[in-house]
Amino acid sequence: MALGLDYTGKRVLVVGSARTARRVLARYLAAGATVYQLAEAGTTAGAIGTTGTAAPVAPAVPGVLTPAFPRSIGAWDALIAAVDLVAVVETSPHTDAVIAAACARHRTWLSRETAASTSPVGSVTLVGGGPGLEKLLTVGAMAALNAADIVYYDRLGPTDRLDDWAPGAEHVDVGKAPGHHAIPQRDAERMMVTSALGGLTVVRLKGGDPFVFGRGGEEVLACRAAGVPVTVISGVTSAIAVPAAAGIPVTHREVSHLFTVVSGHAPISDTELTHLIGLGGTIVVLMGIGTLQQMVAGLARLGMRTDMPVAIVERGFAHDQRTTLGRLDTIGALATHAGVRSPAVVVIGEVVALAAHGDDDAAQLLREAAELAT
Repeated sequence: MALGLDYTGKRVLVVGSARTARRVLARYLAAGATVYQLAEAGTTAGAIGTTGTAAPVAPAVPGVLTPAFPRSIGAWDALIAAVDLVAVVETSPHTDAVIAAACARHRTWLSRETAASTSPVGSVTLVGGGPGLEKLLTVGAMAALNAADIVYYDRLGPTDRLDDWAPGAEHVDVGKAPGHHAIPQRDAERMMVTSALGGLTVVRLKGGDPFVFGRGGEEVLACRAAGVPVTVISGVTSAIAVPAAAGIPVTHREVSHLFTVVSGHAPISDTELTHLIGLGGTIVVLMGIGTLQQMVAGLARLGMRTDMPVAIVERGFAHDQRTTLGRLDTIGALATHAGVRSPAVVVIGEVVALAAHGDDDAAQLLREAAELAT
């Protein structure tokens, strides 16, 4: 299905059973087409001919008309002449040839579409949606969304054009906000597993990367425990992309040769802070606004230079992205004064000065980030 075309009011004939063609049917219906479906009883050659037999009409699909299977080449001609496009999902080689010939005669568009899974047990795909910018969705992510029967998404995943990326699929918000889980994690896992056990193709769309503080590991284990096939499509993590959007490289030659990604969801212990100071390099903190004051005070108390550059990048890649720059001993007050809120990424280290002081390499990064965000 070419999503760039306008199917509103177009007559589309889908050839294939309701089960195998369910995604194709859903996509054309979502695009505003008038949809007809034909299902062939078998896939043996010779199913079409002057003595061919009609197949049973497929099970009713809401919004889809299901005419009787044509008995002859003439009947195919009449049917195909009456539609704008034929989408073949599943049929016998002989019937496929008959359809192709009729489409050529009547100059009717012909598309061959991928059949959906008909396994009694469906599947779950965890998809990393990146930091929220559509351009940062991977090709694999887009393919998984296009094949989904149902998408479970959260607030940090890119959802602005979900209707286009997963047309006809059911969309379920299982998002969490800081301190508030509208749907508890275990309930979200049960919902995904239940959908897959019902034979559906499930996508769990998450912000960033599923395995970087995204609880993707827990969801994989839940699927495996239930016997549900599960795969993971990695996403661009905000730990790297969001600092880059503000012109901050997490590593830089002769400045920082390593970076550590830390969750600030819960307070970081003195032992962990001491290790972070000892490692050197860049510290990237995700979900760290609620524990920011404790963290910077602890780093200063345990020996980090108080003039260490710090940046807080809010709402990375959004139209209202904002960066607050300071030092270890000033960033707490600056954040309070600026009213910094989640989602935000905190970057601590000398690399922050590259963006702040106009280093040539950082300036180029800023230009590239600006181009990407437009």
